[in-house]
Amino acid sequence: MPNVLIITTAGINCDRELAHAFELAGANPQFLHLNRLIASPELIDDFDLIGLPGGFSYGDAVAAGRIAAQLMRRSLYSAFVNAIERHVPIIAPCNGFQIAVQIGLLPGPADGRWPSSPPTPIVALAQNNAARFIDRWCRIDIPKTTRCVWTRGIESPSAAAMLPIAHGEGRFVANPGVIDHLASNGQIAVRYAVDDNPNGSVNDVAGICDPSGLFLGLMPHPERYTRWSQHPFWTRLETHVTADEPPGLTMFRNAVAYVAKRADSHPIVTAESR
Repeated sequence: MPNVLIITTAGINCDRELAHAFELAGANPQFLHLNRLIASPELIDDFDLIGLPGGFSYGDAVAAGRIAAQLMRRSLYSAFVNAIERHVPIIAPCNGFQIAVQIGLLPGPADGRWPSSPPTPIVALAQNNAARFIDRWCRIDIPKTTRCVWTRGIESPSAAAMLPIAHGEGRFVANPGVIDHLASNGQIAVRYAVDDNPNGSVNDVAGICDPSGLFLGLMPHPERYTRWSQHPFWTRLETHVTADEPPGLTMFRNAVAYVAKRADSHPIVTAESR
């Protein structure tokens, strides 16, 4: 059973939901406070998967995720890069996504080579175009060409292809050249349905991944869609829709399956097995 690091700190409030999603997918979540990781970044090396939960870290003072991002950017950037380079899947929903882009971890280096120090962010999550907090379910689309380990291969009926959002600063913005590169490189992992973009995100982008496909950041909350009874009109879903599992749970299963497959291909060599 792979071990999952769930990073917590002041204001994070989706950590239990994220842990539960990983448990349902067959992983073992463990909670570590950000202060402990800052004191001992090497602790990250002990985990097979990482979750950076949503919430309102440090009250979203200054801007959403800003304080947590600056603390991690200064102390944990290299540890995150090391995790990606050893093929650790990472998910960062909502506030986690806001933090990840400000650290400089998403969308990641265009050439796949991580710089030794945190780069200047090239995308941002700005205030919703409605200038208010939005809490509702949105219809989504998974690009067929995405390289994202978490979302690749998910094909859900339109009635099931939804995810909940809850944010005030979720409008994805980037210059046209960056958007074109992300699309052509398969780094757009999730889009809002064309007629159901809740916040004005450019190109309907709801989530992106890094060039490896391992690090997923998205504004919707897949951890809140792991059973059908969470769907806003689940009692009206047809049987052929609910015959499969919800797409939120499938994302976590995809990541856990990736870790299991990699473990089978690269077994750990111990002193006893030599």
